Amino acid sequence: MTDMRLIVAGAGGRMGRALIRAIHDTAGAVVVGALEAPTSELLGRDSGTLAGLPENGVKLSGDLWTMSKDADGILDFTVPAATIANVAIAAQRGLVHVIGTTGLSASDDAVIKSVTKQAIVVQAGNMSLGVNLLAALVKRVAQSLDNGFDIEILEMHHKAKIDAPSGTAFMLGEAAAAGRGVALDEHSARGRDGLTGARKPGDIGFASLRGGTVTGDHTVIFAGPYERIEISHKAEDRMIFAHGALKAALWAHGKPPGHYSMTDVLGLRDF
Repeated sequence: MTDMRLIVAGAGGRMGRALIRAIHDTAGAVVVGALEAPTSELLGRDSGTLAGLPENGVKLSGDLWTMSKDADGILDFTVPAATIANVAIAAQRGLVHVIGTTGLSASDDAVIKSVTKQAIVVQAGNMSLGVNLLAALVKRVAQSLDNGFDIEILEMHHKAKIDAPSGTAFMLGEAAAAGRGVALDEHSARGRDGLTGARKPGDIGFASLRGGTVTGDHTVIFAGPYERIEISHKAEDRMIFAHGALKAALWAHGKPPGHYSMTDVLGLRDF
């Protein structure tokens, strides 16, 4: 079987370099493009050596249209503006577009979903296999417990993370809301400060911590009368996200156009 030919967006960043290493270690996939911002000082550098590997001959470039000519997919953990710019080209080229970018707005998501009648998109706030299993468990627990159990989501990330709450926290919130049969945006409690009043029944609360080099910790708390259930996931290395994204790309290769998630990749849709 022919290797899946992949482009790594943001190839000069920490996540991009992790993706390059993951592809290098995985049978059935090969790097054919390394995308960076047109203003990046890393343009022209070898993507293999940047990732701590032997030279692979794939240089960082800002020209997605050209590098995508002979590609099958793109792994995209960048920033919202870059991801949205990549969406149209990926759709035109018929690439599998794996999107792990966080901080996307509702209008950004609408743009992404608008191409999925002709394009294959796998999108998740977190590509970790463990986190996606956690989300499935959260949905199931939320289905089983009534509003007597308050739901709170606590997350912590490294001090350089620019968005809060994390995309993963929102993903877990969506899972809890789906289990309750409600819309998250109508039951979300964020940014508590000062005299906020008592907690509203049915709210799903979020709290964000930032500091140090934490890769990503998430805990979902179901706090009921005289008892509390806590389900946690702690990421120890961003390679878990890289390997999850690569699994998603290989799974999606050859699938019909559509908007997929890691729930589909892991077969958890009916869990």
